[in-house]
Amino acid sequence: MSASATVNASYLENLLAGQPHLPASPLAWLNALRAEAVDRVGALTVPTLRDEEWRFTDISMLTKMSFHPVRTTISLQVADIERFYIEEATTRLVFVDGVYAPQLSSAATDHGISVLNLEAGFAAHAAAIEPYLGRLTEFHNNVFAALNTAFLHDTALIVVPRDISVKVPVHLLFIATQKDVVSYPRCLILAESGSAVTVIEDYVSLQEDAYFTNAVTEIALVDNARVNHIRVQREGAKAFHIANCAVSVARASNYQSVSVAFGARISRYNLNVKLAEGAECAVDGLALISGRQLADTHTCIDHAKPQAISNQMHKCIVGGSAHAVFNGKVMVRQDAQRTDSKQSNRNLLLTSKAHVDTKPQLEIFADDVKCTHGATIGQLDDEEVFYLQSRGLSDTAARNMLTYAFGAEIIERIPISSLKYQLEQTVLEQTSAQL
Repeated sequence: MSASATVNASYLENLLAGQPHLPASPLAWLNALRAEAVDRVGALTVPTLRDEEWRFTDISMLTKMSFHPVRTTISLQVADIERFYIEEATTRLVFVDGVYAPQLSSAATDHGISVLNLEAGFAAHAAAIEPYLGRLTEFHNNVFAALNTAFLHDTALIVVPRDISVKVPVHLLFIATQKDVVSYPRCLILAESGSAVTVIEDYVSLQEDAYFTNAVTEIALVDNARVNHIRVQREGAKAFHIANCAVSVARASNYQSVSVAFGARISRYNLNVKLAEGAECAVDGLALISGRQLADTHTCIDHAKPQAISNQMHKCIVGGSAHAVFNGKVMVRQDAQRTDSKQSNRNLLLTSKAHVDTKPQLEIFADDVKCTHGATIGQLDDEEVFYLQSRGLSDTAARNMLTYAFGAEIIERIPISSLKYQLEQTVLEQTSAQL
């Protein structure tokens, strides 16, 4: 075995430490799933720049740091975290370093809607969740998804029954409190036929030392369901954040997603959406980074059946010596006639040292389709700056306003007023600091 392979194996073994001591599940298939994931971790390696899907994203810094699964949890009070609460969300699940915190949560089973930790949902929902949990996110060739699945225990579970529309958003809050810890947040959202729900998946930190969040989210929409998924990553400045999200959108269903990334030293978000006949999705994203941050977003929208519609807008605002990556693939399979797909990636560089790598992709195997894509990289328009200056604004104020407006276009698509206000303030503060 080469020296690099030995280091890789040792690193993964360290991340797996503690996995054999997880409590056994009452479900035999879940125990088998975990065991299979452990085997896959042993067969896989941490990706490097030599891997095509990672050629712009150097995570070697991650492998040089020692992280261990949480050993003891820190006891938090509501007063410690209430600043992260979202006014409209009366139902909330809180996880501290990946461990469910019932004392901080407000789980619900009102009107048949289940919002609870997986362990509490076994009895009522085992049969419903088995086809989806650990099945939507492919982990056989993804070492980070395999690691998360190996530790599958505490999981945010949302089950919305047939024809039930949830009027208020559900908040899934993941809080990092300890340095040198790796956590494995997990979410499963099941929207049954004709149902509708809005879910906020929120990652925050109470400390600024290095830690590692390795998250997996699986979302299944049955026929005619609607899910509005807002994902906010505002981790600590030294954190590492790697996440995989897989979405299955059944016939005539609608998936709306807004993903916002502000935090972490290095972050990577993989989003895979599979569309059935007549399904629709809108996938929007914003990365706002500075300093030496790296934010990578990889998306794949798979038009598997006819007459599906997808729209994607992803924006990056990059300051300092930061590096943003966007790789957006749209696949139209042979049977997916009358597909309508639009993709756009727009990137704003605030300094001469800021860097963006973008790779929009179309793979079309059908002949009756409407597909467009495009990408731009540039700085603020001098004419727009001059126009605002002619109206009395200073150069700094003009640039700040234009930068804010560039990012706020994505934030505006979030249908939750208090969260939208929080994020708009963050965009305003961070853009002001960089100009």
